Amino acid sequence: MDLSQVVALLTAGDHTISREIIQRGFGVLFLIAFASAFNQFPALLGERGLTPAPRFIALTSARQAPSLFRWKRFAYSDRRLRLVCVIGMVLAASAIIGLPQAGPAWVPIPVFLAMWALYFSIVSIGQRFYGFGWESLLLEAGFLIGFLGSHEVAPTLPMILLLRWFVIRVEFGAGMIKMRGDSSWRDLTAMDYHHQTQPMPNPLSRRAHLMPGWWHKAETLGSHIVQLAAPWLLFLPQPIASFAAVAIIITQLALVISGNYAWLNWATILLACSGISDTFFRWIVGGPFPDWGWNVGVFTDPTTEAADFVAVPDPVETLPVWWLIIVLVFVAWQAWLNVPALRNLFSPNQLMNASFNRLGLGNAYGAFGSMTETRNEIIIEGWIAPEDGSADRGADAGGDTDGAAAIDNGWREYRFKGKPGDVLRRGPVVAPYHLRLDWLMWFAALGDYRQTWFTALLRAIGSGDPQIRRLMGLDPFDGAAPDLIRVRVFTYRYATRTERQAATAAGEPKPWWVRSDPRILVRPIDLRQS
Repeated sequence: MDLSQVVALLTAGDHTISREIIQRGFGVLFLIAFASAFNQFPALLGERGLTPAPRFIALTSARQAPSLFRWKRFAYSDRRLRLVCVIGMVLAASAIIGLPQAGPAWVPIPVFLAMWALYFSIVSIGQRFYGFGWESLLLEAGFLIGFLGSHEVAPTLPMILLLRWFVIRVEFGAGMIKMRGDSSWRDLTAMDYHHQTQPMPNPLSRRAHLMPGWWHKAETLGSHIVQLAAPWLLFLPQPIASFAAVAIIITQLALVISGNYAWLNWATILLACSGISDTFFRWIVGGPFPDWGWNVGVFTDPTTEAADFVAVPDPVETLPVWWLIIVLVFVAWQAWLNVPALRNLFSPNQLMNASFNRLGLGNAYGAFGSMTETRNEIIIEGWIAPEDGSADRGADAGGDTDGAAAIDNGWREYRFKGKPGDVLRRGPVVAPYHLRLDWLMWFAALGDYRQTWFTALLRAIGSGDPQIRRLMGLDPFDGAAPDLIRVRVFTYRYATRTERQAATAAGEPKPWWVRSDPRILVRPIDLRQS
């Protein structure tokens, strides 16, 4: 076997479209991530944030939380944080429009590594607000995909296989977490609850929840089949790998249209595209059915007008040996870093969303190992004494179920942009943007409210902090600090069709939610002087 044959064997010339989708798609996700940090980080973690990053940096070491903001000449400030975000957004925009991909083979590497380094510096000091699995997913993908190269070279088979292994860690890891976790996944009842109790429902979540029981069992079974089997089929010849990738993409799109999970589902969809060949994409839009095999096409520059595969005289011309060596060394290093993740997949004590090294590469992933069957919502309310002094605090113990009595007594709810509160409001479409405060409020309702950030949030609301108010929904007091603040917990469920029809017949607004069982979490307190 001569050099040309070896290079041809390691060339994935039939994956130029998927490379384009992956690199530009992750450019979009990085743009959203940096925009989210620009808008939310200062209020949540900034100099006057709920859990200030400067304090966290002072209390931790570079080994515990490596970050650009530890550099004395670039010590953290809200202005420098926003500068980092702007630079990141510019780099992401360049990848979206294809500037790095139009250069020499190596150019995408420093661009994506720069985005990785900048966002890694943010996530490392993001504490609880950045403790989500999709942060690690985005960072690890950003570290890898620059090595897919530019239009100047063909995609390499080792990199394509590395991304498919990434899909296995994400999807198979999630499937195994579920099978080893809550019994509702094993008895196929998990989806009876999921759409109602998920962190941030969207407009279709209620309809999904009200589907019949057999539908929910089919959803759960389908999830198991796709997550436990389809990822491994990515390593089979085409078009089997492409069909497996499509199955994964379809299940992820089902999650996209029925919930808000930031960029988790979109990142998984992009990674799954590594399993789809160019010939399969062309078949989808009316071309011939793809041939069977591992590499069924040869590389053509996607910037040319050629629409079909053409013969390439020498594979070395489309995949230079120096570039192939760089990729092989990189993939070998990644394979070594992935050994702990491989062991974790088959461990009875499987870890979820865990990192095994300081760079956050070769991570373990997973979600919803435990299924919540009842939805509780934390409702923060404020009270301002009327000028005439005619009303008392009222309802201190919280006895109403629809909020009307609370308003009559002067107590008014603070709304959030995404999380349920107002029973008349349907769930919004937020993803792939990430409302971090709203997500943590979901965890707080599960019992995670004994945290510094939650106490700081109450103080910020109670003192009328304008930074926090901008991250929330409608302000019931137009920016004024309340005289008193209290926190109650309600049990929420979707309104049934019958309940909505009855409201319409009575000339009342149709409820989206029904809430009951009010409990006091924090009794009325004056926080204006805190």
